[in-house]
Amino acid sequence: MIFRTLATLLLGAGLAMTAQAAEDADPALVKQGEYLARAGDCVACHTAPGGQPFAGGLPMQTPIGTLYSTNITPDRQTGIGDYRFADFDAAIRQGIAKEGHTLYPAMPYPSYARVTEADMRALYAYFMHGVTPVTQVNRDSDIPWPLSMRWPLAIWRQLFAPEVVQFQPAPDQDPVVARGAYLVEGLGHCGACHTPRAFTMQEKALSPADGKDFLAGSAPLEGWIAKNLRGDHRDGLGNWSEDQLVQFLKTGRSADSAVFGGMTEVVQHSLQYLSDADLRAIARYLKALPPKDPHDAPFQPDGRAAAALWKGDDSARGAQVYVDNCAACHRTDGQGYDRVFPALAGNPVLRTADASSLINIVLKGGTLPGLHTAPSMIVMPPFGWRLNDAQVADVVSFIRASWGNDAAPVSAADVAKWRTDDTRTTSGDDLGQAFGHGQPELREAGK
Repeated sequence: MIFRTLATLLLGAGLAMTAQAAEDADPALVKQGEYLARAGDCVACHTAPGGQPFAGGLPMQTPIGTLYSTNITPDRQTGIGDYRFADFDAAIRQGIAKEGHTLYPAMPYPSYARVTEADMRALYAYFMHGVTPVTQVNRDSDIPWPLSMRWPLAIWRQLFAPEVVQFQPAPDQDPVVARGAYLVEGLGHCGACHTPRAFTMQEKALSPADGKDFLAGSAPLEGWIAKNLRGDHRDGLGNWSEDQLVQFLKTGRSADSAVFGGMTEVVQHSLQYLSDADLRAIARYLKALPPKDPHDAPFQPDGRAAAALWKGDDSARGAQVYVDNCAACHRTDGQGYDRVFPALAGNPVLRTADASSLINIVLKGGTLPGLHTAPSMIVMPPFGWRLNDAQVADVVSFIRASWGNDAAPVSAADVAKWRTDDTRTTSGDDLGQAFGHGQPELREAGK
């Protein structure tokens, strides 16, 4: 009798587990989870260059050392294939690994705490049934002892990670803005890059309710400034319309701007796949954020630099370097060409207090990737191989001072701290390959 009862209980448990597995494998739920994983841009962090999707191994530089993202494929030996939903949920929304230790906050669980349980179950279904298992052992972080010890992270999590709370729109909030808030503050984890951090490494704000630091821009991250996303005109989105912002999120370009740096991957892997309704919601939410600086004023164009260059006067600091290297694409009036070469006049990326992004894009160049709705790939070549530190400082200072940009100049020392070996040694052949001219098969095709 005892054995019969035990067998009945085990059978019942097995049937329950089978029913749960069948529910998790529901194609509609898996499809929803795939969309949500796109919204969270999970693939960008959990895929190493040239590696398999979601298999981990991407190095991430932090102030305390290098972390490597983990394998989140459903491989049972090296991935998350043996995770129950509760394990998956605890890791993502609470920052607690299946083994019980606290995850480094490079995993943005403070933002993911806002994700609803329904969306978590869809994500779990996708990662268990929609992702190809990959056997790849996780790589240990390169963080020196004692900073690599895990127990202080538990204290950090208790101090700074919010409780998991079901997202609730603010009373009388526009439903479109509320959807944008859910995506930006939660799955999109935009604050992880675009919100400044305290010396204890937590974001200074996780939502607008926490103050004006939320999405107000950050210090350089791997050489790039995550820009202010609030309503400031000088360095934020004050000059952008909602439609311009929707176009930028979807295509990586707008009438006078183009994506670069780490944001390129966000557009490439995540934002281009979102629905028009969700892109509109994100844009409307961001446009609802007031400026951080209460004295911020709209951009005032100044035509003196353009007039001088039109007359052939390149005597201003950096003007000759600009004419020789930049004006063909960005024009002497700094207006660029719509959706191809971004405008420099009034561009908030160029008017920030910290010029790191502009210095780095001059040194290293950038690629605007071809996307579903904007298939042309556009390349800005690197100039670090042909311009020395003083010349880069001169042209950056010219751009920041001209057409009304009214930003502070930079020095050769400012450039030198971002100069790397690859920006010294790029050759003309390398430059040709960046445009496709250095590939033999393309040269043959052009005969």
